[in-house]
Amino acid sequence: MIFAATRFDDAWLIDIEAREDKRGFFARTWCRQELAAQGLDTEIAQESLSFNRYRGTMRGLHFQRSPHEETKIVRCTRGAIFDVIVDVRCRTPTYLRWQGFELSAENRRAIYVPKGFAHGFQTLTDDAEIAYQISALYAPDAAGGYRYDDVAFGISWPLPVTVISERDLGWPAFEADALSSPAS
Repeated sequence: MIFAATRFDDAWLIDIEAREDKRGFFARTWCRQELAAQGLDTEIAQESLSFNRYRGTMRGLHFQRSPHEETKIVRCTRGAIFDVIVDVRCRTPTYLRWQGFELSAENRRAIYVPKGFAHGFQTLTDDAEIAYQISALYAPDAAGGYRYDDVAFGISWPLPVTVISERDLGWPAFEADALSSPAS
């Protein structure tokens, strides 16, 4: 596994190290020892899969509130997505900054999303499939989110939104004073 820095100290872009021969290749996509050597969370409590029929589909921005914060490793296994993380930890120098990454079945990249980040993505292709490895069990009462188009973040999404859930449209606007931070 190859760990590439992002604009955040504790979020990482992960590339595979493919061992190729005439059959194709073999690559490790998760390794407790390599993650631990980077100082990253190695707990996996659940894995999830998201399938999205249409290009332009928007999901997020989601997070889990304390004490149910979660780290995620997100990988696109079919198609392509524009994946975004936003630092919503109020005591960091990167507070409210965001960064986007193209994850695709072709580039086989993953993003390590630490606790305290809101996460969302937009599909760049029809029939996009995204796999998540998540450090904590989902706690519905701790689920939080912000609108994908919140002016507090100023995210530049690559496409017009074609499909979005009522839930994601209903997330509140970001308010620093009202934030029940996912991690402080």
